[in-house]
Amino acid sequence: MATAHKLLLVEDDLTLAGWVIEYLQEQHFIVEHVARGDLVQEKVSEFSPDLVLLDVMLPGLNGIEVCRLLREDSQLPIIMLTARSDEFDEVIGLEAGANDYVIKPVRPRALLARINSALKFNVAPPQNTQEITLGQLSINSEANRVIYNGKEIELSTSLFAFLWFLANHAGEVVDRDTVFKALKNREYDGLDRRFDVMLSTLRKIFNDDPQSPKKFKTVWGKGYLFVADAWND
Repeated sequence: MATAHKLLLVEDDLTLAGWVIEYLQEQHFIVEHVARGDLVQEKVSEFSPDLVLLDVMLPGLNGIEVCRLLREDSQLPIIMLTARSDEFDEVIGLEAGANDYVIKPVRPRALLARINSALKFNVAPPQNTQEITLGQLSINSEANRVIYNGKEIELSTSLFAFLWFLANHAGEVVDRDTVFKALKNREYDGLDRRFDVMLSTLRKIFNDDPQSPKKFKTVWGKGYLFVADAWND
């Protein structure tokens, strides 16, 4: 029998926390709970969870700051729980290093799907091609390492996965549905803009002008294009 995954729920709404814990325990997860952001790092060290469910609005320390702190020394999967649904939350959550986010009110089956997807990706075996080099860009999938213009670039797990996927399809336009199936193990619902947000973040990191991008392009009505010959300068 497979070992049960350990989840840490960080949520100050005790009613919500109660039913989430009950539901996830019914799905055979081991769940621990804290209600304050400033208790998370200590609990992670003590409990060693496989994944963190992290509310955005928390007493002590907000979820975005907690996410950034965890990302300083860990690639632990993090799913943000947010009561807001605007682009601002998407941007700050993903840029802070979250792997995914769920908008409240939380739907149990949707939450379970996100958790299983994050855990599956986190233990996925390495691909056959372990390193891609294009001009001044080098990506090593085994070490999760990115070098650009001689400098190491720190990326969250989700940003690294997206960059690696795009680089593996350099010169091809990949549609959103293909990206969602590959990286989230589900179809694109026509509304979720997380990969648009992540593409914007990659442009910032690699100094690609958003008004006239040369490295990462969005092809209207089709998808995303990683330009192979734009990495020489």
